[in-house]
Amino acid sequence: MNLNLDGKLALITGADRRTGEIIAATLAREGCLTVIHSQDTLPITERAVVGDLRTEAGRQDVIRQLHDNSWLPDILINNYGTTDNHTWDSTDDDKWIEMFQTNALSALRLAQALAPTMQSRGWGRIVHLGTIGSHQPAAERPAYYAAKGALSNATVSHAQALKSTGVTVNTIAPGLIRTEDTETIFAKVARKRGWVGGWDEIEARVCAELFPNLTRRMVTRQEVADLVAFVSSPLAASITGQTLRIDGGAVLYV
Repeated sequence: MNLNLDGKLALITGADRRTGEIIAATLAREGCLTVIHSQDTLPITERAVVGDLRTEAGRQDVIRQLHDNSWLPDILINNYGTTDNHTWDSTDDDKWIEMFQTNALSALRLAQALAPTMQSRGWGRIVHLGTIGSHQPAAERPAYYAAKGALSNATVSHAQALKSTGVTVNTIAPGLIRTEDTETIFAKVARKRGWVGGWDEIEARVCAELFPNLTRRMVTRQEVADLVAFVSSPLAASITGQTLRIDGGAVLYV
């Protein structure tokens, strides 16, 4: 499918590794000019910016670099975000603030800064990377899920503020993603539980018994990137203010 993205300029945050890197490569294959953001080290590529989006100073630094290079993004992909294994018992004020700065304000700061230029052009796409945990949170990592929930809520508010402008705002919410780390983790789980078979059998049991979904498989990073590319395209002009789950039809965690 031709997504009609030729010549569009896309800024992808946290795109120097993992899912962000795959999103950037996917958009580039669809004809986008991509600007790669890293939190701490300037990537070696034609178009790149660096800055700590957890702070207002870092946001301003990234905006300055965009302006200095005359890069005015048509598309903003807020992929940057991270968490740790905090619990309700271990979460204090500092952790709540840290997770909100990292997983909500890091995205909303850029959305606020770049939306007016998109609006003046009459076209733009803002896509946040969220998580199914914002709507189906587990007991662990409460501050992370609360921050992602706030991001999903802000998506609706921002889309309403940008109605009739040609600028859409959406959140993509993946479920359990198949990565090298998840394969290693669940291979250990399988050994402890005495499961037999190769990865396909392990994956099916994980997605039936531990994190149940209807497809009995994990989402891949490429599938997430493909959905991001579609939502970023002119073909998705009628999709806005949405949190789009890509989770295999996940049911409530057990």
